[in-house]
This record gives sequence, structure tokens and C-alpha cells, in this order.
Amino acid sequence: MKAHIGDQLVVESPTTGAMRRDGEIIGLHHEDGTPPYDVRWSDTNHVSTVYPGPDAHIRHLEHPAGTTRPGPARTKAGGRKTGTA
Repeated sequence: MKAHIGDQLVVESPTTGAMRRDGEIIGLHHEDGTPPYDVRWSDTNHVSTVYPGPDAHIRHLEHPAGTTRPGPARTKAGGRKTGTA
């Protein structure tokens, strides 16, 4: 699983009838886009660090022609990558 800043993390519920959860990936901890991710959840606006399980997938968002995906995030102390929120 690999993501870019701005992609969506979608977590399907393993429980029948329960809602799925999604959020925007706003931070990467590894330059190659592998987990964990800092995610801002759409239902609560809370940010958490997530190690996605088997019930999760990345929705890679398309960007209009002539634009690029968000570039490398700035580095926080400790080498962690974060988005520019």
C-alpha cells in the first residue's frame, strides 16, 4: 500500500450495516508512501496516525490536466513528513 499527500484512506467496516470511514492523508512517515499515515478523518476532522489494516484501501485522487500531485511534504522534527494543512 502506497499513498501520496492528498489521497484518501478508506476503511471498510467489517460489521454488516456499519458505516465505512474515510479521511484525507495529510502526512507521510516514509518517503516511499508506505504506512503509517497521518489522516484527517472526514467524520470528525480529528487527525490520527494510522497503520491501515486489511479492510483499508487508498483512493488515489486524480488531478486536473496541467497540475501535479502535492509535492514532498515538509519535514518536522524527528524526520517525520507532514502535509501543509
